Amino acid sequence: MIVSILARASSARARLAIQAITLTFDGTSNTAEPVNLRLVRQTGAGTATSRAPQKKDTDIASALQVTGQENFTVEPTSDDAIVLTFHIHPQAGVQYPLPLPGEIIVPGAGRLGVKITAPANVNCLVTIEGEE
Repeated sequence: MIVSILARASSARARLAIQAITLTFDGTSNTAEPVNLRLVRQTGAGTATSRAPQKKDTDIASALQVTGQENFTVEPTSDDAIVLTFHIHPQAGVQYPLPLPGEIIVPGAGRLGVKITAPANVNCLVTIEGEE
């Protein structure tokens, strides 16, 4: 199973600094193989449901310039430019904070995706935190 979630800076001028990624799974077997997670730079959008990111600070009046997608029916393309990769047990989760200045920068009109390959049947929840 491959799940892909995407954060995209919608404007050529809007950059996105990813500051943390959180992933959790609902696996049921304590002997299941680890899930492989890759954070990749994407070159194409694929076909998916649009997802509206939420502001952390709702007092800021300006509109977010970042969009997202989930529930892909056609996977996005990537040039295999892997930014991060690691294994996670399918009964676990991980929060990967990116301490300053270790943010991952998504350039204007760029795409960053989370690709998860799970050998067992699991559901995954992903949260990407960042700043424009």
